[in-house]
Parts: sequence; structure tokens; C-alpha cells
Amino acid sequence: MFTIGIDVGGTFTDLVASDEAGHTVFAKSPSTPADQSIGVMAGLDELAKRLNLTRGELLAATARLVHGTTVATNALLERKGAKVALLTTEGHRDLIEMREGLKPNRYDLRSPPPEPLVPRERRLGILERLKANGDVLIPLDTKSLDKRIAAIQQSGASSVAVCFLHSYLNPVHELAAVQRLAEALPDVSVSRSSDVLPQIKEYERVSTTVVNAYVEPVVRRYLNNLETRLDEAGFMGNLFIVLSHGGMAPLEEASRLAAGTVLSGPAGGVSGSRRCAELLGIADLVPFDMGGTSTDISLISGGQASLSADGMLAGQRIALRSLDIASIAAGGGSIASVDASGTLHVGPQSAGSVPGPACYGNGGLAATVTDANVVLGYLDPTAFMGGQSPLDRTAAEAAIEAVATSLGLSRLEAAAGIYRMINLKMADGIRLMTLRRGVDPRRFALLSFGGAAGLHAAEVARELEIRRIIVPAVASVLSAWGMLTSDLRYEVSRTHYGAGSRISADEVLGMFAELEQQAAGRLRSWFNGPIATVRSAEMRYGEQVFEIDVPLSDVDWSAADLVDQIEERFHRHHEELYTYASPGQEVVFVNARVAAVGRVSKRGTDAKTVQSAKPCVAHAMRRAFFGMWRDIPVYSFDSLSPGHSLTGPAIIEAETTTVLVDTDDRVSVNALGWLDITLRNGAI
Repeated sequence: MFTIGIDVGGTFTDLVASDEAGHTVFAKSPSTPADQSIGVMAGLDELAKRLNLTRGELLAATARLVHGTTVATNALLERKGAKVALLTTEGHRDLIEMREGLKPNRYDLRSPPPEPLVPRERRLGILERLKANGDVLIPLDTKSLDKRIAAIQQSGASSVAVCFLHSYLNPVHELAAVQRLAEALPDVSVSRSSDVLPQIKEYERVSTTVVNAYVEPVVRRYLNNLETRLDEAGFMGNLFIVLSHGGMAPLEEASRLAAGTVLSGPAGGVSGSRRCAELLGIADLVPFDMGGTSTDISLISGGQASLSADGMLAGQRIALRSLDIASIAAGGGSIASVDASGTLHVGPQSAGSVPGPACYGNGGLAATVTDANVVLGYLDPTAFMGGQSPLDRTAAEAAIEAVATSLGLSRLEAAAGIYRMINLKMADGIRLMTLRRGVDPRRFALLSFGGAAGLHAAEVARELEIRRIIVPAVASVLSAWGMLTSDLRYEVSRTHYGAGSRISADEVLGMFAELEQQAAGRLRSWFNGPIATVRSAEMRYGEQVFEIDVPLSDVDWSAADLVDQIEERFHRHHEELYTYASPGQEVVFVNARVAAVGRVSKRGTDAKTVQSAKPCVAHAMRRAFFGMWRDIPVYSFDSLSPGHSLTGPAIIEAETTTVLVDTDDRVSVNALGWLDITLRNGAI
């Protein structure tokens, strides 16, 4: 039986299949943004072909299919979600626009605020009110509610967000409103804040609920369409979707909590990176995932990836827990342009998969990073995608020539400038993920993956003074590979607002016991294997505005000083994050959180343990620009075995990725068959 991971990117859809023996086969197909399921099915055809099977035979022999999708992400970025109405407590309809009173750039007096997903005319107040403790102050006025439901029907909204004041403590009014909506407007999707994010802070709760309402119909339609296509093709296994926190969930859960899929694809890359750290025995990695459209950067510290509830995408706040990932508009398809002042820019616009870079020969005329790599000799036009999709060198040269003419430079200088600029942009992205968090990147290794990362990893690492780069054999499809290592995960939380000294050990134990029962019970309906629970708390000092998430895995839950232990963990974690703690200050316990985790088999990570007795021999020479035009030895990634080593300059090619090795950089092949590169000082 097979397990299949599928990651839909902006340019390519990546697929990885692993059998029960751990043997892995992967494939790529062009992404189809109009309907991602078309590219998925085409990719399954290619994957089946590589296994000498028909698509039906492959799917019939597949027990689990894990999918990372960008449907929700694209809906937000392109503003192509549902037409949403908001039902909220009377007098609070402008909260979504007032936000937290902060601007993204507080010193830019001219910057407009992000446009809310729900215009004011569809933000409707209802006469009702709960007290801050959850007691009813003003009962739900059904006449007011019916009037607003009629306005929703007249507006043509296809989705409704329901968010009443303090409903995280008592959802009675939201439940009544949802029931009435279902009776009056059965075809309209409804997202309820006490279901989506049942915790304190009104702006975070209403914004997250609105985002969920905005993307839920789009995500549900896509997933239903994909499920139908798979069923018709003979798939009878389990279909799971990777969520932003890195765990996976069945289709219905992913549809219900659609806002939790906005980092679905990149989350697979972090899961894969965490597995790489485990296999390599390296606790500290900077995952560097460069694809055709964007670059995703994260951090593995102490073997773990950090989770955050501070998510923001396309100007919209999403307070669901997600892996801490920075995504920047830098990829192989990033377009190079020259502005009126004669300044070169690379990105954020991308050629994507349609029409793609000029060298793809699909009608694209703009110069991209990929075109620059062709002109510099780093990419072999005849070997791209294993020779199945040869590149057009003449088109690449013409596109770069146009940029060069605007800059008054030669074609080579323009290509080198594009290459240098995209590397600096990605290095800055890593600085944001590391230095701004108080982390020194020099003590980390760079984990290079994504189809384009190998072409740029060496210079990016050198810019940051990182001396070690790891390139897995599955680098070009590591996000899809990582999905094979994702566990099932279901999270629940509860708000308990009060100072630490006023919350008893019995209250803490009671809260976590109830949450654990709720989370494990829900997960058990999806999964019959072993389940582990992870406890944490969101806490802050009394005068602070924002909480931090405090892991509680090492707390003695039977101890009499339980509350003191939890507060001590908070002080310690606060000091780790911000270099100081204030033990004398009041500590506020805000949210209790429990994640139920269903452990799955980590297949597809078999190591090559036999060292090669044959020397490492280049199969070709190619003229490429390494400070000057030089004839560079070209090696096949597949021909390199554990024990092989080589010294740059060199180019290492696989079917779907290329790795540049600069002069005097040293490459060794580890027991997994992966490249372990040690950098010299200096730059290409």
C-alpha cells in the first residue's frame, strides 16, 4: 500500500508516494490555478507512470493521501473569496475596521488601512448583550435578528460570520442566531466565532471568523470537487488536509475551519524540515524553501518548530495557531523590471506557471530569475524537468537583454544583477526570521529545498555567514514529502482570565482535563491509533497587552505547587524570548490549550547506508559564470552515493532541481544520500 503527499505550489504541483518498505518516488506537474484539482490529477497520472501503474491502480493501492492546498491562501491574496455578511452585537460592527488601533507602518501617515473583507453595509448589528462573565445582560432580540437575516438575503451574501460580544464564554446567542440562519437561509455558509476561535480578544475573534467565512465556501467547493475526482478515479483510502499548525485533518474538519488552511502547503515543508532535523541529528536548522513563486522561511530550534497565534495574511488577522513561517515574494518566476529612475527590481510580481518565465516558451516575455539562471549557465535548458520540458535559451536571452538595455548594462551584467538581488532579498527574509527573534543564524545549518533553492542557497548562506548547507535527495518536493510525516492534530482552547495567584490548582487541572477529553474524543472519531496530548498556556504580565505561548510538557501535574510551576515556566520562557523576566510582577493566565496528536508512521525516509567504492565522476562539463566564464564539472545527484565527496566549483543536477557549488566549497554525501555542503568564506 502507498501513502501519497501532494503539495500545490504557485508554479508546480509536487507529489511523493511511499510504499510500506519506505521506497519513495516523486513527480511534478504544472499547477492549474483555475482549478487545482486538475493539476493534482495530472500529477497522479505522472506519479503512476513512474511506478509502472495506471492512475486507478495507484489510487486503489493508496491507504492515505495527504494534501497541502493554497486555495484559501489564493482566495485571500487575490480577494476572490465569498461575499460575506457579518452579524455582531449592536454597536460593534466597526470593530473589524478599527482593528487594534495600530497601523502596519505607524510612521507612514499616508498608508491606507487594509480594506476589510466585509463592507460596512453588510456589517449588521443585533440587539443582544452578554456581560464580561458570560451572563446574559440583554436577551437576543429575535425581531432584530430576523430583520438582519432579511437584509443578508437581499444583499446576496453567500456566507455569514456570526460574532457576538463575549460569546467565547457563553455561545447561547450565537447558537440561536445560527439556528435561525439555517432555517431562513439553508444554502448560506455560516461561521460562528464560538466555534472558530472561542477565546478572548474581540478583534482577533471577529477577524478570524470573517476570514473563515470568506474562504470556507471556496475551500469546501475545491475539496468536494477533489474528493469527487478521486472517488471517480478509484481512490478508497483516507484523504487528509494539512492545516497551518502542521497537523492534518479530514476534509470536513478542513472545510469547517478553512481559515486554518492558509499555510497548508508551507506547513508540510516545516513538518519535513523537522523530520530532517531528526534524521540528521541536527537540532538547529533554517528551512529555506524556494519555489517558482515565493520563498518560505522558518526555524527549527532544538529540533522543534515554533507555533504562533499572530498570523497575518493579505492584511487580515488570523489568530488560529499556525507554524511560524515567513513567506516572501521571491521565486524562480519573480519578474525583473526597471522603474522610471533606472532602478532594477526583482519581484514581487511573478510569472507563475502561466505564462511562466520567458524560457518556458509559453508566451511569457518578462525576464525572471529563472531566465537569469539560464543566461548565467546555471541551468541546462536541455535537462530541465528531466528533459521533458526543455527551456528556450534564446527567449531567456531576449528577456534579459531588454532589462539590460534599460539599465545600460550588458546581458551578463543584468543577469548577474538579478541573481544577486534575489539572493539579497532572501537573505533579508532569513534575517527577519532569525536576528529579529534574537537568534544568531551562524549557529544554524541551512536546509535547502524547493525546486529553485539549490541554485541560490550558497550565496544566501554566505551572506548570513552560515557555513553549512544540507540538500536532501527529495529537496525539490520536500513539502510533499514532509506531509507523509505529518500527524493528525486537533486543538481546543479555553479562556480563563485572572491573575495567577487567584487561579487554583484545581481550576487548572479541571480545565485541562476537560479540554483533553474534548480534543482526544474528537480526534478518536478520525483515528484509531495512539493519541498523545500536548498542553500549553497563553500568559502575560499584568501590564502587558499580548500573551506568549508557554509549553507545559515538563510540569508535574500532581504537585501541590502546580500553579507556581506554571508561572515559573512563564518567567523562564519570557526570558528566552525577550532576554528578561519580572518574577515580582503579577502573572495573568489567559488561555489554556490542548492539542490531541495522532501519531502516524514516518515512512519514506529510508537511508542509503552502503558507501560507494566508485569514485565521484562528472558526467559533463558546462560553461557557467562563477565570477568569470569557466568550464564547470556537472554531476548527477542520483549518481552520488554515501561516502562520495567533491570540491567546487561544480553543478549537481537532479531531474527537478540544480545545486550550485562554489569554488572551494566542500560537498560530502551523508548516509541518507543527501548533500552536506561546507562553505568557504567569500561569495560567487
